[in-house]
Amino acid sequence: MKFLDQCKIFLKSGDGGAGIVGFRREKYIEYGGPDGGDGGRGGDVVVDVVENLNTLIDFRYQQHFKAEIGHHGMGDNRSGASGKDIVLRVPAGTQIMDEMNETVLVDLVKPGRVVLLKGGDGGFGNAHFKSATNRAPRKAGPGWPGEERWVWLRLKLIADVGLVGLPNAGKSTFLSKVSRARPKIADYPFTTLKPQLGVVFIHEQEFVIADLPGLIEGASDGAGLGHRFLGHVERCAVMLHLIDATEEDVVGSWRTIRGELDAYGHGLTDKPEILVLNKTDAVPPEELTKKRAKLKRASKCPVMTMSGVSGDGVNDVLAALLVHVNEARAIARAEEEAKAAREAALAG
Repeated sequence: MKFLDQCKIFLKSGDGGAGIVGFRREKYIEYGGPDGGDGGRGGDVVVDVVENLNTLIDFRYQQHFKAEIGHHGMGDNRSGASGKDIVLRVPAGTQIMDEMNETVLVDLVKPGRVVLLKGGDGGFGNAHFKSATNRAPRKAGPGWPGEERWVWLRLKLIADVGLVGLPNAGKSTFLSKVSRARPKIADYPFTTLKPQLGVVFIHEQEFVIADLPGLIEGASDGAGLGHRFLGHVERCAVMLHLIDATEEDVVGSWRTIRGELDAYGHGLTDKPEILVLNKTDAVPPEELTKKRAKLKRASKCPVMTMSGVSGDGVNDVLAALLVHVNEARAIARAEEEAKAAREAALAG
């Protein structure tokens, strides 16, 4: 399936149906009176957040979405049928932005349905205007127009761990080793052109890793693939930063990625980060020890080592990631419980 993480679409809810002017005319019944029914309500624009979907590709070839208009009223005091809603299926993690792609209107994190635009109300038929002083009204309402607007859909994948690093740092190899994901793996840069998700099982628990396309120096200015995919790291609990141990300047590699994360902003540099020297099977032990010490001094944080090819050290890295993931989940549960308690207190 092709990957698409942002698009611009036009939405319009249905207009309300018109009421009608009608009078009851039956044999042997004098002064039947007005019987024009009300118009039906226009359809809503509904967003359905679904699981097991991680792309907005359905919106690539269709950008205009309109709900059905309400049906007109009928005689014999019959109201028109309501227009059908239009339902847009989007993956969890989708943000709905304004037309300028600057303000978040709705942040859709959990599965469920949200009414984005409400349909217009139907107009009144002439039976609604009957009164003691106006026994035969000859007016009816035209129905209210629906809402319309251009919006941007922007997907930020929901993953527990964000996998970052320079091109050819071994991210795809690592992901294929620890999950059933099958990303493209080759001995040249930029084999990953779109984010890849993998589910990891360890210690009878599971978490999701998002492998992002490799960053290079100047990505914040549009070099390489740019930094557009870094938005998918914003929801992650922890970042796993892989550094190729065969590089001469491992500290420089680390600083390049940290610089791009800082240039992107959105609090990415404040997230917990696990530094890992990868490809240790291709580096002599003495050289690896020196590079690890240099990186530890520069980053002022622990540095782990592993080999994505041989699997050496991989389980230790996964265990360290699981600690951060569980901490983030505990905080999220506490916030949900506190929110539920506040809502219960207000309702009671």
